Amino acid sequence: MSRQPSSMRPLNPLNALACASLLATLAAPALAQSNVTVSGTLDVGVYRGMDQTTQVGNLSRSNLAFSGKEDLGGGLFTTFRLSTRMEVDTGATESGGKPFWHDEATVGLKGDFGHVRLGRANDAVAANDWAFDPWDNFDRLGSPAWQYWHYNYATDRASNNGSPEYNRLNNGIFYDSPTVGGASVSLSGSPEKASASSATGQGKPVQGALKYGIGGFYGMVAYGRNAAGDTVKFLGLKYGFGALTVMGAYDISTYQGTLVTSTAHAATLGATYQLDKVLLQAGYGRLNQVTGDEQYFALGARYPLSKRTYVYTDLAHKRPESGSSHTGYGVGINHSF
Repeated sequence: MSRQPSSMRPLNPLNALACASLLATLAAPALAQSNVTVSGTLDVGVYRGMDQTTQVGNLSRSNLAFSGKEDLGGGLFTTFRLSTRMEVDTGATESGGKPFWHDEATVGLKGDFGHVRLGRANDAVAANDWAFDPWDNFDRLGSPAWQYWHYNYATDRASNNGSPEYNRLNNGIFYDSPTVGGASVSLSGSPEKASASSATGQGKPVQGALKYGIGGFYGMVAYGRNAAGDTVKFLGLKYGFGALTVMGAYDISTYQGTLVTSTAHAATLGATYQLDKVLLQAGYGRLNQVTGDEQYFALGARYPLSKRTYVYTDLAHKRPESGSSHTGYGVGINHSF
C-alpha cells in the first residue's frame, strides 16, 4: 500500500484545534487595534471687520484632530479625540492663553447606553447650540450667534491661564444619550471645584441640554452654570421644508459679580436656502444688556468647489443703540480633510 504525501494526510483533530487556537491568538491583537482618523478644517479669508481694519485670518474655525475607537466587543467601544485649533494666517495656535489641545482632549466609552467621555471638551450647551445658527455659531463676521449668544457666560472664568474659556470645560465628565423617540439628552459637569482665581462661589459647574427632532423639526432647551454661579438659559428651534430652513434662538445669560449682577438677553433669527449649488444664509440678532440694545444683520453665501472645499462671502452690519454703526465684509476659502 502506497503512502499518501504528507500534504494529503488528514489533519489530526487535536492538531487542528491547536492551530485554530494559535491563529485566533495571533489575530486578536490586530482586531483590537484602534481605528485612528486624522481630520481637520483649514479656513482663511480676507475681510474688513467691525474694527474697520482689513486683515487676513480665520473667519471660521481651523483645527487638526486625531480621533478613533477600539471595538471591545458586545457593542462596546473605547473612543478618543485630540484636537488643536490654529490660526491659518500665521500658523500659531489660538491666542488667549489656551492649551495646545484647546479644542478637545477626551477618552471615553460608547455603547447602547450612550457615550461617556472624560477630559476637556465643549460643554453640553456649546456642543449643541450651533444647529440653530446659519453659520453654525462660528463666523467672526457673519454669525449673529457668535456675536451675542451666552454674552455674560463663560464655562470657566479663568481656565485659559487666567483668561476666560467660553465653551469648553476642563476636568469634565460628558454624557450623550442615545436618541429615543426623537429625544436625546446631553450632560456635562465636573466634580472639581474651581480655583479661587476663577470663581468667587467655589462651586462645581454643570450643564444640560434636552433635544428633540422629528421630520423637519428640531428643538433644544439647555441650561448651564459655571463654578462662579454665572448661568445661561437657551432655547433653540429650527424647521426645514424643501430647500429652505428657518431657525431662531433666545438666550439669557447672567454674570454674578461681587457687588452687581448683570443679565443679557439675546434673540436671533436665521435662514438658509439651497439655490442649486449655492447655500444662501441670512441672520439677525438683537442684544439687550445694561449698556443698551444692539442689533446685528448678516448675509452670506457658500459655493462648493468639491465635497471638501467651498468658497464663501459674508456681509454684516452692527448697529448699537448709541454710538457709531459699522459694516464688515469678507471672502474666504474653507477646506476639510
